[in-house]
Amino acid sequence: MKTKITIILIAVLSFICTNCTKLHDTSYSLIISEQFEPTSEDLASIVGTTYVNWRQGLLFWNSILRIMEVSSDQSVIPARPNGWVDGGVHRLIFEHQWSTDHEVVENCWNHLYAGVNNCNRVLFQIESGSIPVTEGKEETIAELKVLRASYYYMLCDLYGNVPIMTKYDIPEGFIPEQSTRQDVFDFVIKEVTENMPLLSEEKGGIMYGRFNQWAAWALLAKMYLNAEVYTGTSHWQECVEACDKVIESGLFELDANQRDVFATNNENAKEIILALPFDDQYVTDWNAFDIHMQTLQPANQATYKLASSPWGGICAVPQFIDTFDPDDIRLKENWIQGDQYSAEGDMLLCTMGNLSGQPLSYINEVPSIASSEEIHGFRHGKFEIAIGARVQLSNDWPLFRYADVLMMKAESLLRTGSRNEAAEIVTRVRERNFKATPEKAVVTGDQLLQGSVYDYGRRDDLVPHTFEGGGDVPFGRMLDELGWEFNQEGRRRQDMIRFGVYTRKSWFSHSPNGDYHSILPIPRSQLEKNANLKQNPGY
Repeated sequence: MKTKITIILIAVLSFICTNCTKLHDTSYSLIISEQFEPTSEDLASIVGTTYVNWRQGLLFWNSILRIMEVSSDQSVIPARPNGWVDGGVHRLIFEHQWSTDHEVVENCWNHLYAGVNNCNRVLFQIESGSIPVTEGKEETIAELKVLRASYYYMLCDLYGNVPIMTKYDIPEGFIPEQSTRQDVFDFVIKEVTENMPLLSEEKGGIMYGRFNQWAAWALLAKMYLNAEVYTGTSHWQECVEACDKVIESGLFELDANQRDVFATNNENAKEIILALPFDDQYVTDWNAFDIHMQTLQPANQATYKLASSPWGGICAVPQFIDTFDPDDIRLKENWIQGDQYSAEGDMLLCTMGNLSGQPLSYINEVPSIASSEEIHGFRHGKFEIAIGARVQLSNDWPLFRYADVLMMKAESLLRTGSRNEAAEIVTRVRERNFKATPEKAVVTGDQLLQGSVYDYGRRDDLVPHTFEGGGDVPFGRMLDELGWEFNQEGRRRQDMIRFGVYTRKSWFSHSPNGDYHSILPIPRSQLEKNANLKQNPGY
């Protein structure tokens, strides 16, 4: 059970803002100024509502997590005996054949702009005095602006050229202008930098799950890390400096075991910088956090004594699994594999398809995106699945964590010629994953300069196999390290784009489909509503 009151506060607010239960005549989703006279202790609750959209945008069905993972070389949703075709929606993501009407294109846009609008609303209420905040007013405004900037960070990453909206009280008929990706980048940097001094330096407590200075520095580091993609101009040194702010704070450290960061009760993990808090008693949206339901086969209900039968679906791309060193404990701890048993130790059996009645044993093979059986593909297991878990998990989601800050610094150093210093940092992150074979944890600067060990090329039953390799990927070993450490965390697409792989290589059932797929199209629905919007090139 979560013990931090802030987690419960934000979780309750998440529930309030996303459910439509009629309770007398009282509004539980909007703050009515004449009914509410807040004190400084209420600020966490007021601000908490504006974080809900991050959770929804990341984890709701066919949203940010789906485009980041299933369009990449790590995860796939093949057709299963019980379905998962859904009109080709998942296959289109994997093959980079989405349209302006695709669910993921619409959903990501809508969730992120809902976050922007939510921030603008509360900012307007505070600044206009309709929410009469006095103590902590400037600090609250600063936090909301940085949170709003974080939504624009993801809009910049996914869509590039988007409108920048900072007002809630807009005149009727107002149509926003479209900004360039450079403009959006500059806006995020400016908003975070200007508001940084007013942010809290406190870690945990009432600031758990909220933007403090250290989370803001991590956000800046993310922007600088990807600056060359976003603007054409690199900012590696600025990324190093932002990372150093977090490192030199002395407030964070690597957990002894990576799995502790993703445990059910992970709110005390030493390396979490910014988390999205979850508690299944309060966050009850159907797709709030259901990755276990989307990856496990129905028989696995008995493994974890789940409240509902899981649905199967998402699994690892076999080529990615093949990149792991067998002695890397992340291979075993992040991926559910092999023979499956009930909580009592009984062997589980397949329940459908051509293998119904045979042992359920996950293998690192998938015939194609068009067909598979229950045994095909290692399953997502990085986040602990609690015994008795509901459709929603209770693990907090680490949006920014210390290992990421270290690896952002390492990559930036590597790209600016300091390969040995980069290697020392990467080795530090690897050490906890090779306790039985510590010599394998050590990586050298020369190794980081090498290409990827990923064996790229088509590897399915739909077309003849091709062999592209990964040795030609600049700094490819660094990309491998990011994959081994951060798989399943909703970022692989971003890393692949930065290393020039996302639109250039083939893997499993995916072939290159045009460089313009490095950003999503502006949704058709938005183009029809706003004549000022121009479609992204290629769409």
